[in-house]
Amino acid sequence: MPKVRSQPASQENVQPYFGSEALKFLRGLKRNNNREWFEARRPIFERELKKPMLAVVERVTDAMAEFAPAHVRPAQKCIMRIYRDTRFSADKTPYKTHMSAWWTRTGLEKTSGGGYYCHFSPAEVVIAAGIYMPEREQLLAIRIQLLEQHAELRRLLNSKKLRKVMDLDLDTAALTRPPKGFSADHPGIDLIKQQQWGVLARLPAEVALGENLVNEIVTRFRLAAPIVDFLNRPFVQDVEKKKQYIFKLM
Repeated sequence: MPKVRSQPASQENVQPYFGSEALKFLRGLKRNNNREWFEARRPIFERELKKPMLAVVERVTDAMAEFAPAHVRPAQKCIMRIYRDTRFSADKTPYKTHMSAWWTRTGLEKTSGGGYYCHFSPAEVVIAAGIYMPEREQLLAIRIQLLEQHAELRRLLNSKKLRKVMDLDLDTAALTRPPKGFSADHPGIDLIKQQQWGVLARLPAEVALGENLVNEIVTRFRLAAPIVDFLNRPFVQDVEKKKQYIFKLM
């Protein structure tokens, strides 16, 4: 089973939660979203946001070794950049106003697949799990899986323990008609018409300032793990086939 050190030497004195200065920085960044403001305060960003975020991700990842070992990755690879991709956006502000992390599955780094997500902003802490904006091939693979296994996903999404702490995060822009080749009379058509599948929790921003932050994330990730595993099932077979092919070439 993969092992990840909880706290490397550089992180030994960093607590796995944020301080009030982190909230203050993100609020200021929202008002002053420009490079001059950010660079003048980069030391604050590194100390109050980046280092605590690394500590949070490391602790969460350590716990995930028990229930999501295929998603265990170095913290630096889970944390998402604060820089926005403005190439195709009318909004040219350079920075996100939240800190976020995404745990993808090993072998699906380039295509994402199903995974785990959290972010911290002045407004809230978001904890989510599932597959979001899947590629066309992945979308079709999941829909084909649902033809036979829709009842299993429905059961997982409606788990009483899970629904106590997370809400359904289905696509609000789901298809109004069945996808081509799928029958409107199929008992799982409501799930098949979705374009993403997952669960989500929104907690007060103050949760990020407390020692229970890691536990709040891990508790929800653990309960959502069967959903992520289900959604990745069609892709895992392809990953294993590629591994076997590479092994034969060695």
